[in-house]
Amino acid sequence: MKQASCLIVYASMSGNTEEIANEIAKGIREAGATVEIKDILQAEPVDLKQSDGILLGAYTWDDGNLPDEFLDFYEAMDTLELKGKPAAVFGSCDSYYEHRGGAVDILTEKLTELEANIILNGLKIDLAPTPEEKEQCVQYGKSFVNGAWGRLSCSLELK
Repeated sequence: MKQASCLIVYASMSGNTEEIANEIAKGIREAGATVEIKDILQAEPVDLKQSDGILLGAYTWDDGNLPDEFLDFYEAMDTLELKGKPAAVFGSCDSYYEHRGGAVDILTEKLTELEANIILNGLKIDLAPTPEEKEQCVQYGKSFVNGAWGRLSCSLELK
């Protein structure tokens, strides 16, 4: 018996996306799965294959773009086989811009191209999460686990 494992890979400039990632991780743990969190600069695309579920997080740069530090990782994802792997995307954004949360949409599209199983709609939080949005992030983590594997008691048998 093995617990389901999740990997969160994120890029954060101001700390907002990192804070969102940590709140989502709380929800994943509360739902009974394990989670590892990696900054994009410490992650390799192959890491995505080694976990049972993946969540990608990025702030949106400029008018709807991925941050520069995510670009090499993003391009290298094309070499991965992610068919059927549970996945979701989140990020901090700013509603001032026309393409609010464009990085979330770009990453969701990439995971869809790679045939990952998108469990939840992308989570977009404006700037730093409020206390209510932090709770929303925790619920997002729980919903990810429940959507991927149903309700976990203590463990899950994976093939």
